[in-house]
Parts: sequence; structure tokens; C-alpha cells
Amino acid sequence: MAADTPVRPPEEDYDAWAAETGPARRPRGGRPAGRGPAVFLRRLIGIREEILDRESAERARYTWYGAIVLNTALLGGASMAMAIGTIREGTPAVVAILVGVVWAWIVLALDSWLVSSTHGYTGGRAVRMLVPRLFLSVVLGLTIAEPLLFQVFDREIRQEMAIGRERDLADFRGGLTACNPPDGKDTTNRAECGGFHLTVKGAPASIRADIADNTAAVARLDGQIKTYNDALDKKLTTERYECAEERWIRRGNGRDTTETCERARADTTAYRRAGKITEYEAKRAELVAKGDVLSGQLVATGTDYRADVKKAIDAKVAERQASQQHDGLLLRADALSAVAWSDGFALFVMFLLHAVLLLVDAMPVLAKLMSGPSEYDRRLGERREANQRIHLEDQDVQRQVASIDHEVRRYAAEVRAEEDKARLGHARYKARAEHARTVREELDARTARLLGE
Repeated sequence: MAADTPVRPPEEDYDAWAAETGPARRPRGGRPAGRGPAVFLRRLIGIREEILDRESAERARYTWYGAIVLNTALLGGASMAMAIGTIREGTPAVVAILVGVVWAWIVLALDSWLVSSTHGYTGGRAVRMLVPRLFLSVVLGLTIAEPLLFQVFDREIRQEMAIGRERDLADFRGGLTACNPPDGKDTTNRAECGGFHLTVKGAPASIRADIADNTAAVARLDGQIKTYNDALDKKLTTERYECAEERWIRRGNGRDTTETCERARADTTAYRRAGKITEYEAKRAELVAKGDVLSGQLVATGTDYRADVKKAIDAKVAERQASQQHDGLLLRADALSAVAWSDGFALFVMFLLHAVLLLVDAMPVLAKLMSGPSEYDRRLGERREANQRIHLEDQDVQRQVASIDHEVRRYAAEVRAEEDKARLGHARYKARAEHARTVREELDARTARLLGE
């Protein structure tokens, strides 16, 4: 039925429409429409040839417009191939080219969508559609421009990176030397040496600590010996005073020392016997000899340790230098920034090239924004509005057809209902008549039997 006919979509197949409305136009040279590089470029930006045929003056405009989109994609692919070669050193050329081709296709698809989605719009609506697409185009252009800038300033970037590496290595060596002194001095309490400590065998710090302990032990023994000698001197002084000849007393026919003198002598003798002065002096001599040995070891170890520390520092610096051989994207970006901000003219050139590359990358949308609506856009807009109206009319027709079909089906149902009612009434009437006839026959039979009796 008519209600089963599908609703026509808002966007019709314009190629089929053009084929129905007239013969296909042929460009110069006798080639059929729809072929050739110019048509391919216009198809990249979504141009409908059957509409452009009516505005042939704009054919060159949209051909170059498609060339801009294609050139931007090729530029993006070349930029990505350069970026891959910069980020991943040693990447095969085939891999870099393959990645560049894939990225060129992505850029081409995005730019084609950005441009083709703006056809057919005029006035403020076109501007509202182009501004967000311009923002997307600028963001896409940033990913394309940076690798190209790296190639433009490649020599300056490499020079800046070399200077930066030398400066970094010098600072690193200075930190290692300051935090690992050749004399083995302990620097663990210095906060700036947190990441510069090296573990070197034979450090003289332990020997120096042993020397300090030995010196402290000798000092303690010297104190004990001095205390003993001072006490002994006092006792000897007392003894000499008490036993002096002028303090002797008469005893018998002669003179003799007093009891106080004898007690002083006994006290001095007992103090000497009880004291450990001999043990202290022997221990001190042993410690002094040990100190001399440790001092000799410190001198010998210090020479070897200085050589070991220098080797360890050289190894660490070589390891850091080896880690700096790779030129990463962030390192190159930092070097580019340093080159630009080191000189006013270099900064101007960088911003100028950046702006030019961004303008080139955003040119597909900028060209659309600067050129303004064309006759093609107006005709496409009219066609879109006409299709919308036709679509709405088709929907209205379909609704009307559906309503008529519904009325027909309802009327048919009502007619069938009336027929069914009549058929049921007739069947009921026949049933009742048959029942009445059966009852009459039964009554007649009974009456005959009664009269016969």
C-alpha cells in the first residue's frame, strides 16, 4: 500500500538527480565529467559537480581550494615523518614514511570534513560554523608546525644542546667532586650532596675515625697519668716536709724521724704499689705506636683513594654523557626556546615562521572564511532547503496516506462487521424456525396418538 513507501531522506542523491534532469556535461578535451585531477581535488572538499556545472565560473576556485587541502595534508605527513625521525633516532626511513603517510591521511580526512561541512551556509550561520572549525584547524596546525621549526633551526638547536650538555656535565662533575673530596671527608650532613654521594672502597674516613679514637684514648690515659703524678707529687712533698732533718726528734743518744714522717713514707709507698702507672704508661706507648701505624696507613690509603675517587667520578660523568646522546622532542623544544629567547631577532624569526606555518596549516578554513559565500554555496543552500521542504511534504503526504489507509481499513472493518451481524441474524432465524417446525411436528404426532386411542 502507499503507507509502505519509505520516506525520502533530506539529502537526495544529486548525481541521480543530475542524470535524470539532463545529459552529463563534458569538460574541455572530451573527457566525461567525474574524472581528472581537478575533479579529484574538488571531491576532496565535498563539491557536487552537478551543482557546480551551473556555476562553472567557480570551478577553478574550488579546484585550488582542494589543492590547498591536499598540500596541507602532504605538509602534515612530511612534518610527522620528520618528527618520528627526531623522536626515535635510528628509525628506518620506511617506517618514518609509513607513519607520515598515515598522518597525512588523517590530516586530509580532518581538513576535508572541516571544509565540506561548511558548504551551503551563508551569513552569520557560516561564520558560527567556521570559527570552531578554525580553532580545530589551528590546534592541528600546531602539531604540524613544530617539527618543521625543528628542522629550520636544526643547526642552532644542536649547538644549544651541545652547550647545555657541556654545562650540565661540568655542573655534575663539580657536584661529585665537592661531595666526594679526595681527602675522604664525610659530607653526608650536607643537603646539596643528596644525589652526589659515591661508594668508594678504602675511604680514609674510617682510618681517620680510628686515629681520632686512638688520640682520644691517649688523651684519657694522659689525664689518668697526670692525675696519678699530681697525687704522687703531693704525697712526696708531704713526705719531704715531714722527713726533713730539721723536723727530726731526739731518740736515745741520737736523732731520728718522727712517726708522722714514717706514716707519710708508708702512704707514698702504698700509693705507688696500688697505682697502675706502669700499666698506663705501657698502654699509652702502645696507643702511640698504633697512632703512628694508622697515620702511615692514612697517608698510603689517601693516595690510592684519591685515584679511586677520580675514577669513580669519571665513570659517573661518562655514564651521564652517554645518557645525553639521544635528542628527544622535549630537549629539542627546550633548546629551541633557549635559542629564541637568547636574541630578539631570533625570537622574531621564530614567531614569524611559526605564524606562517600556522597560517599555511589553517589555510583550508581561512580560505573559506576569507572568500565568503559563493554562488555554489547559495545554490547548495537552496537545494538543501528545497530538499527539506520536499522531505516535509513527503512526510505530510505519508501521514495523509496513512490516515486514508486507516479510514479505509476502519470502513472495511465496519462493513465486515455488518455482514457478520446479518449472517449471524439469518442463521439464528433459521435455527429458530427449524426448532418451531420440530416442535409442531412433535405436537401433531402426539395429538394423532391421543385421537387414535
